[in-house]
Amino acid sequence: MFQRPLTQALALSAAVGALATQGPAQAAGFALPESSIAGLGTANAMVANPDETGAFAYNPAAIAFHDQSSVAAGGLLISPTFSVRTGSGEHDSQGADWLASPQLQIAARVNERWSLGLGVTAPFGLETRWDDGTFPAVSGTRSVPVPPPLDPEIPLGQPTASKLEVIQIAPTVAYRVNDTLSVSAGLDLYWGKSAKLNSTAGRLSGDGSGIGFNLSALYVQGPWSLGASFHSASSVGLDGHYVANSQTLVALGLAEPSQAAKIDFDLPWRVQLGVRYEVNPQLAVEFDWTRTGWTEFDTLEIKGRSSGDLIFSDTNGWTDTNAYRLGITYQLRPSTQLRLGYAFDETGQGDNHFSVRVPDNDRHLFSIGLAQTLAQGFSIEAGYMYVMAEDRNYRSDTPFTGQGVNGTSALNGDYEMDAHLFGLELVKVF
Repeated sequence: MFQRPLTQALALSAAVGALATQGPAQAAGFALPESSIAGLGTANAMVANPDETGAFAYNPAAIAFHDQSSVAAGGLLISPTFSVRTGSGEHDSQGADWLASPQLQIAARVNERWSLGLGVTAPFGLETRWDDGTFPAVSGTRSVPVPPPLDPEIPLGQPTASKLEVIQIAPTVAYRVNDTLSVSAGLDLYWGKSAKLNSTAGRLSGDGSGIGFNLSALYVQGPWSLGASFHSASSVGLDGHYVANSQTLVALGLAEPSQAAKIDFDLPWRVQLGVRYEVNPQLAVEFDWTRTGWTEFDTLEIKGRSSGDLIFSDTNGWTDTNAYRLGITYQLRPSTQLRLGYAFDETGQGDNHFSVRVPDNDRHLFSIGLAQTLAQGFSIEAGYMYVMAEDRNYRSDTPFTGQGVNGTSALNGDYEMDAHLFGLELVKVF
């Protein structure tokens, strides 16, 4: 029989070793950059926009360029589709058909210089579920023997279900330096509402919190405007439980089916720079560049909740990525604005640590939106985005050895992903 510390580490690594590959339906990695409905319609090219209330979530310094206070409330409905063709045939992820993402932005003008802001968004999240038979048995040797009745060729730890929900609450303060420049600073309060990771080895669930900060600036000169926004990295600790399935108990000799665990994972820093040009009073064009620091998410650690001892550590091997965004706004008439956008998002996930938690790849985003001003300071905004990931034909010669399924031949297959996003928001200016 195996020693208890070794068997605990193997069981936990099999269940949660792929947490690093949680990802969204909208952008590469597991980021959800759609922070407002205006941003949805312009493919998130909003950081240099001094006019729209929908720009506040991307650049809180823009609040200082508005003479009135405002409240905007809405949300996104997301319909992602993941599919893979493996040796056992073609399979679709059985995740939720629709996912919801909340959005709230409050801006309060204190005086000519100072303004306050409060934003609530869901900047990170995912849900995927794969049937047990999606990934066929693979040849290779385990680092530890597996007693009957388990098949020695089927990796313990093949992902079956993943869910990640992170809510961000961001209080900010904006200051109008002069007629052309404003700056802001604030906190990023993260609530890991839920993280659920199931595999052929067992189930893990937890929740927790983290904190970071944000800085932004906006400069406007004539028809030109320049915007910059920075969100720091943040470490979010999840307290949860791991429950091994009966076969894992037999295979790894665990005496206890359940144990408390603490999972630490790092959210990446984000930089967004943008330039906007008003071609005429009706038409404006903006180009943004986003850099996401996925190298912050290099290591995943699982520790015993009470002892604090390191149970498992895994290297994710992600790289920092770029996204390029183009947004257009056109005033069809004084009360109606049309929005269009395109973005290209790079993936940070290489082949060495590839996981089916999210079969990530470079993505193309196409969007359209509409804003309609109503009476008494109200307006309504709507948007739609189609996300198309490039096909990923994953092939690895690395055999599964029993200590981690990521990046091995156990996951060989042809992966496809796309998503539809619909958003609606009500804005009140007063």
